Amino acid sequence: MQHNERNLSMVMDFYEMTMSNGFFEDKNQHAKVAFDVFYRKNPDKAGFSIFAGLAQIIEYITNLHFEKEDIAYLKEQNLFSDGFLRYLENFHFTGDIYAFPEGTVMYPNEPVMTVIAPLIDAQLIETAILLEINHQSLIATKTRRIVKAAKGRSVSDFGARRAHNMDAAVYGARAAYIGGATSTATVLAGKMFDIPVSGTMAHSWVMYFNDEYTAFRKYAQTYPDAAVLLADTYDVLESGVPNAIKTAKEVLEPMGKRLKGIRLDSGDLAYLSKRARKMLDKAGLADCKIIVSNSLDEYTITSILDQGGCIDSFGVGERLITSKSEPVFGAVYKIVAVEENGVFQPRIKISENTEKITNPGLKKVYRIYDKEGNAIADLLAKSGQVLDFTKPLRYVDPVKPWKNRFFENCTAKELQIPVFQNGKLVYSQPSINEIADYVRHQLSNEIWEEEQRFENPHNHYMDMTPELYEEKMNLLYEARAE
Repeated sequence: MQHNERNLSMVMDFYEMTMSNGFFEDKNQHAKVAFDVFYRKNPDKAGFSIFAGLAQIIEYITNLHFEKEDIAYLKEQNLFSDGFLRYLENFHFTGDIYAFPEGTVMYPNEPVMTVIAPLIDAQLIETAILLEINHQSLIATKTRRIVKAAKGRSVSDFGARRAHNMDAAVYGARAAYIGGATSTATVLAGKMFDIPVSGTMAHSWVMYFNDEYTAFRKYAQTYPDAAVLLADTYDVLESGVPNAIKTAKEVLEPMGKRLKGIRLDSGDLAYLSKRARKMLDKAGLADCKIIVSNSLDEYTITSILDQGGCIDSFGVGERLITSKSEPVFGAVYKIVAVEENGVFQPRIKISENTEKITNPGLKKVYRIYDKEGNAIADLLAKSGQVLDFTKPLRYVDPVKPWKNRFFENCTAKELQIPVFQNGKLVYSQPSINEIADYVRHQLSNEIWEEEQRFENPHNHYMDMTPELYEEKMNLLYEARAE
């Protein structure tokens, strides 16, 4: 975690404690249950999302414990039994967790994580799981959209000062890197996660000196191998770019160095970048990069490039780190099964809002691929079902269940893998670069381009085996009959 002295075990909703105390007093703490983590819609009306935050969930659960100060605080609430508080003194997670590998492209209404554990174990970790998935999946998904809009140009996370707090800045930078950002301006994130860091100067550097040229000259002399000059403090075309060129010619070139770039942080970025490019090229600085920032997102970047903006790199801040266009991801944690006499019995949540009706029972999630390796659908199956893809496999489209449909000439990959078993970590955690590479591989080789467009993306099919669909319908019918 960011600060080693912090114990974050108490980052939970209070009802997790009140329910756990109630379960303990009712002698139900050892009953096993299953919870699914899923979400109901992609942010920004997108065609997919990116699963992120698993490493921090692992860290939380591995270190989950209650210190004396925690027990004392809970005792002060005058709600919890002494027996329950003694139980917490030696508490550690003992259950199983299955999850998508971090960086997996995911879709609504499929369990991206399943917790199978004693009742109190499963209940106490709810908030921590959700907050990590909701935050990092949101930022990773938003960053991926911005990276796509940049069309191969690098995108750097500039968002720390606009993040909601220090943790949001650091873990947001991690999620942004998973989503495709090439670097971050947040130094602690670079240190903690081995993310490349980038940054040059602020307007205060330029304004401190008596004139712009002196500011540029001082910076270039200090950083001759990495001089990127902020050219919009006074006047981009009349002052900033000419002084940058002068610095390149009078300071850097006599040292045998080249001006790496200029940055524009205000104004009409499409127009200014085109004019600046011509000025730099005319001065023999065709290799000088143009970097832009200032309230960018996938839509402003698309607009700038559609207008012919001459830009090599984007620094994206507030609209990335807060996912300003849609700042809530919405993953939920719902009970789906309860063990009775050694067998898990399905549970279903029913709502007047049909999208809130859950998929019951222990399940497996498969990604279905055609002969070319394209991911054509995801399939939910009952746990323990044996699926034979050597022949046509019947499935149910829950949107059009009356249609008789089959997967033919397809292969499948099970998406959830073991993370914890009997409280022990069994997942081999990849590096952040491996996670980011995994995202790129899926989007380049498996996921339809039509699912990746910004407007009206193709809807990824979420199908069920007939056995799971029948179980869901039976539970709905039984509940209606009560």
